[in-house]
Amino acid sequence: MYPDYEHLQRAAKDHLWMHFTRHSSYDEADVPIIVRGEGAYIYDAQGKRYLDGLAGLFVSQLGHGRTELADAAAAQAKELAFHPLWSYAHPAAIQLAEKVASYAPGDLNRVFFSSGGGESVETAWKLAKNYFKLTGRPMKHKVISRQIAYHGTTQGALSITGLPPLKQQFEPLVPSTFRAANTNIYRAPIHGDDPEAFGRWAADQIAVAIENEGPDTVAAVFLEPVQNAGGCFPPPPGYFQRVREICDEYDVLMVSDEVICAFGRLGHMFGAERYGYQPDMITCAKGITSGYAPLGAMIASDKLMEPFLEDGAMFAHGYTFGGHPVSTAVALKNLEIFEEEKVLENVRSNEGAFRATLERLLDLPIVGDVRGDGYFYGIELVKDTTTRETFSEEECERILFGFVSKQLYAEGLYCRADDRGDPVIQLSPPLICDQQHFDEMEQILRSVLEKAGQML
Repeated sequence: MYPDYEHLQRAAKDHLWMHFTRHSSYDEADVPIIVRGEGAYIYDAQGKRYLDGLAGLFVSQLGHGRTELADAAAAQAKELAFHPLWSYAHPAAIQLAEKVASYAPGDLNRVFFSSGGGESVETAWKLAKNYFKLTGRPMKHKVISRQIAYHGTTQGALSITGLPPLKQQFEPLVPSTFRAANTNIYRAPIHGDDPEAFGRWAADQIAVAIENEGPDTVAAVFLEPVQNAGGCFPPPPGYFQRVREICDEYDVLMVSDEVICAFGRLGHMFGAERYGYQPDMITCAKGITSGYAPLGAMIASDKLMEPFLEDGAMFAHGYTFGGHPVSTAVALKNLEIFEEEKVLENVRSNEGAFRATLERLLDLPIVGDVRGDGYFYGIELVKDTTTRETFSEEECERILFGFVSKQLYAEGLYCRADDRGDPVIQLSPPLICDQQHFDEMEQILRSVLEKAGQML
C-alpha cells in the first residue's frame, strides 16, 4: 500500500479535477491512483500491476522507467531550466528542430514548437489563415475535417473536431469548419466490398465539401493518418494520394494531424511516410518525448515559411512553454534511443503478430471488427456480427462503460473503451512490446468480452 493512501483518496476527491472524468463514478469507489511504471507495465497505489495497453494516452513509446530520459531532463534543468523561443533560441530547441526536420517528408523543414497536440493543431490553422492573407488570398480561412475525428480541446481544435457531443456544451465555437466522410469501411455507406473504390469515394467527399463552401474560402484539410476517434480507421489504398490531388487542384493546404500517429506508432517516424503522401504541414506531440516531458510541434513546408521571411513580417503566435529546454532535451534523447534500439524496426517486425493475435478475438460473437496498423488498433463491439447492429445507448452505458471498461482494468489491462462513434476498445501499447504482451492483452480481452457477450 502506498504511504498515506487514504489521505490521497480524500484529497483526490476533494481537490483534483480530473480530465474527461465522471466524478460521480467515484462517489462510492476509490479513484485509481497510478504511482509508478516499469517497461510496459504500470502499478497502482495498492501495488497491483497492469499492462499499459494504451501507452498512457498514445504517448509512452519507450515504456516506463527509462532513466536515460530522466537523466537528460535533469541535466538540462541544471544547465538551463527555461527560456522562451520568443526572438531567442537555445541549443536543445535548435538541435531538435534540425532532427525532426530530417525525419519529416519532403520540404517540411520548419518546426514550430508547442506544449502539446491541441496547441499544434491550433498553430496549423492559424498559420494556414495567416499564410493566405499574406499571399493575397484573404478569403481562404475555412477548414475541412472528417466525421467523428478528434483534433483537440482548445477552441480552434475543438471546432475542427467532428464529434458533436464533445462540442455542444462549449458552443459557440470558432466558425468555418466543415465535415466530410471518414474512412470507416466497416460501416461504409457505399463500396464497402471494394477498398479502392471506397477510398476514392471518401476522398472525393472532401472535394464536394470544398466545392460546397467555395474553393476560394477553404484554407486547409485536417486528416489523421489513422483516425483515432471511432476506433482506428486506416486509409484505404490510394486515399491520401487522391486527397493530395484534390488539395493541389483547389489550392488547399493538407495538414497531417499526427499527434498520435507520429514517432513510431505506425512503424515510421511519420504516418505520412507510411502511407506515401506529402502534406503541407504535420502536427505532432505525445511520442516525441515518450511522455517524459510535455512537447508538441507543427512542421511546415518551406513554402509556408516564405512570406514570414519578408522584411518586418512575423507569425504573431507562440506559447510560453513551447520548445521548453527540458522538453526538447528529453525529445532529443528519446529520438536517439529510437535509433539505437531500432524501435521503428521493432514495430514493423511485430505488427503482423499484433494484428494476428487480436484477430483471434473475431471468433467471439460480440467482436465485429479488428482494425488498425502498426501498434494502433481498435476492436469494434456489436450485437450481431452478421447485421453489424451496434449497441443502443443503454447497452453502451451498461456493457461498455458499466462492465467492459471496469473489468479490463480489474483484470490487469489498462486500455480505452470508447463510444465516440460505435463502441470500441482501443489498444496502443508501448513500442517496446512483443508477443508476450500481445498474448496477455488477448487473454484478458477474451475473458472480459466473453462475459460481456452474455450481457446482450
